[in-house]
Amino acid sequence: MLKRVFVAPDPGRARLRFAARAVLGIGSAVAVCGLAGHSLVGAVTGGLAALLALFTVVDATVRGQAITTALLPAVGMPVLAAAAVLHDHPVARDVTFLAVIGAGVYARRWGPRGHSLGVFAFMMFFVAQFLHATREQLPELYGSLALSVLTAAAVRFGLWCYERRLPPTPVPAPPGGRGLARVTTRQAVQATAGAGFALVVGQLVSGQRWYWAVGATWWIFVNTTSRGETLVRGFRRVLGTVIGIGLGLLVAIPVNGAGLPTAALVAVCVFGVFYTAAVSYTWMMLWVTLLAELLYGLLGVLSPGLLALRLAETGVGALGAVLAVLFVLPVTTHAVTDAWIQRALRSVHACTAEAAARLAGDPAADPAARVAELEQLLGRVRLSVAPLVHPLNPVLGRKRRARRVLALLDDCAREIRGLVAVAADPEASHDARLAAACWRVQDAVEALTEGGPEQAAHVGRPPVRAGHAERPAANGGPALAHLHGLERALTELAHPLRAGSGSPLVGA
Repeated sequence: MLKRVFVAPDPGRARLRFAARAVLGIGSAVAVCGLAGHSLVGAVTGGLAALLALFTVVDATVRGQAITTALLPAVGMPVLAAAAVLHDHPVARDVTFLAVIGAGVYARRWGPRGHSLGVFAFMMFFVAQFLHATREQLPELYGSLALSVLTAAAVRFGLWCYERRLPPTPVPAPPGGRGLARVTTRQAVQATAGAGFALVVGQLVSGQRWYWAVGATWWIFVNTTSRGETLVRGFRRVLGTVIGIGLGLLVAIPVNGAGLPTAALVAVCVFGVFYTAAVSYTWMMLWVTLLAELLYGLLGVLSPGLLALRLAETGVGALGAVLAVLFVLPVTTHAVTDAWIQRALRSVHACTAEAAARLAGDPAADPAARVAELEQLLGRVRLSVAPLVHPLNPVLGRKRRARRVLALLDDCAREIRGLVAVAADPEASHDARLAAACWRVQDAVEALTEGGPEQAAHVGRPPVRAGHAERPAANGGPALAHLHGLERALTELAHPLRAGSGSPLVGA
């Protein structure tokens, strides 16, 4: 796990910049709140609002990110007001909280912006419970929220806007559908049911800290689609919380809310959350848990008993999520995995076509943008397949097939990157063998995405086009070598994707 976090590729130091900018933005937001004379509660609210503004806004373009960031207060302030006003009305508060959860998950159907606004709305209600916010505190909390989002935006879009120098990165949308066939609709029902369970049982465990259970359920559902993904994420959340509590006993309790040491450790935790989020949910949860412990130390309520209670509430929340995905409108791992693999293969097709057009001299062809989309889709495939390759998965045959599929898709991505690099060379030339190889690759993808098992078994032997019967040799030039490797990987994908008599990669 250590190797995965610290040796994981970081192209262009993107994760490092992401984490460093977060420390600067959140630190600046808290400092601005302090200069404005806000209390500790206001500063904590502002810091968390800045963290969410920098962490959850993931639109593909800088303009889209700016619009979403500007909308955050419009969503967060009414929710914060509802939570504060209903503070002394438990039943109405709980029903409203569940409504916010359902709406927040359902909003994911509108893509990254809906996702960001849904997360921000949930967290504003959560923060109000965390700080026991009341109606009298609303003016200060509003001011902290507005100042912090504005400060975070100034850092993100002014002081350190490295995205302006990068091409837009497409963010793949979840699989579609209508009504209850739509994944986001089913997840909204699941999350509400799971959170309802966590809310009731969490209050039985603790009348003061019950919201931890609800928060655990919510965050387990974030960035997951199928029941397998959710189960793995729940396991990782509990594991990260256990490790974080152990670290808190060694670090947070001895510090006991002391100003300068706590501030330094909070900065380290913020960096850790942002730096590890993309590669390890367990590590991210470790840093989130330690961060929460340090904030409780600042508020003067941290104790070993509180840490034990957090672990219990996290377990309740994870159980709520597990029960919901297993028994409430379950979304099968097979359906979701197949959808993402199909989209990734079609992206391979598009990359090949764009690279071929570029090699043919079309100046409008842009294979680099297609490669960025492919990388995003492969990330979603890995997340979807994660339950199948998890060490606790007892179905060894499917585990081997899933690992083989991931390895071959990685081979496809490597060959595509090489092909695009060759196509970017202005000296690269086009010949008839390249056209024939590209056609073969495209036919191979069509066989995997549209044909049945019988057709997929013949991947690599598509119909020969007139005048292009010669199969490319691996030594026929860099472009041909990459196309040959791509065709070979696609040929080998036919078996693990449809092993046996047309059985899917994963079970229903």
